[in-house]
Amino acid sequence: MDVERLARPLAEVLADRFGPDVRIDALRRASGGASRVTCAFEAVTGAGERHRLVLRMAAGRADVGLAPPREAELTRAAAAAGVPSPEVVASGGADGPLGADFVVMRHVEGQTIPRRILKDPALADVRPRLAAECGRILAAVHRIPVDAVPGLERTDVLAAWRGVLDACGEPHPALELALRRLERDRPPAHGAVVVHGDFRNGNLVVGPDGVRAVLDWELAHLGDPLEDLGWLCVKAWRFGADPPVGGFGGYEELCAAYERAGGAPVDRAALRWWETFGVARWAIICVMQARRHLTGERRSVELAALGRRAAESEWDLLQMLP
Repeated sequence: MDVERLARPLAEVLADRFGPDVRIDALRRASGGASRVTCAFEAVTGAGERHRLVLRMAAGRADVGLAPPREAELTRAAAAAGVPSPEVVASGGADGPLGADFVVMRHVEGQTIPRRILKDPALADVRPRLAAECGRILAAVHRIPVDAVPGLERTDVLAAWRGVLDACGEPHPALELALRRLERDRPPAHGAVVVHGDFRNGNLVVGPDGVRAVLDWELAHLGDPLEDLGWLCVKAWRFGADPPVGGFGGYEELCAAYERAGGAPVDRAALRWWETFGVARWAIICVMQARRHLTGERRSVELAALGRRAAESEWDLLQMLP
């Protein structure tokens, strides 16, 4: 996509907020997932004030999850519930100047690259506190009113991801075994809460003072609160580090802080089930992304490499299964 063509319609979108003379500067596409177009830029007012902003825009058929305007609503609701969140500056639909669903947010200064979060000397003092901070934040996430964004769906995530694997049309015995064991040992369901859906190291903006923002709400839905805690503990999100929670902390730090902050008591066996489910989910995502490359839907070395990582998660699952 030629992002330069977005400058004029972006200025039109932001005129109400920053004045009719606003202009767009340093517009560039940022790295990130394939499901959304993400661009960083500056809005410069007629008086010369500069505002660092981020555009997230639907990417046509590749777009998944909540539409950006609904993601904007949920980001506002999360901020109201006490979740560190970027300020939503503007949002709109495909009938607007950009020709696609979009949200514009203020840039939040900090580190998002997981391996830097785990190794940067500037974050050495905050790293030991991050697991507990994530517990407190997740308690706030799960306080968001379930009607904050109308239309959030509750789905049987185990059945949904089994369906995704079946649709890939190729044998994966370790994943089939894992899904059968997960079905057999499934813990009782909790009451439905707003689940972030992708709360992990990599979707957090971290500074020396702690977590400054939680990003990427497009996979939010209604579900069991332990889904979020288990996903944070998946081995893939440790990025080679030993601590089980995001590579920076322990289970008890996460769970104790979550409970102290008002989250429901955490059944440790159920948390283990949700972590195991998360590993299976990640393996299926790797298989699915590899299929996109192999079928020619999107030729990509990155997607091909992700496909090879499915075997890592299959091995992890075999170690985790009772």
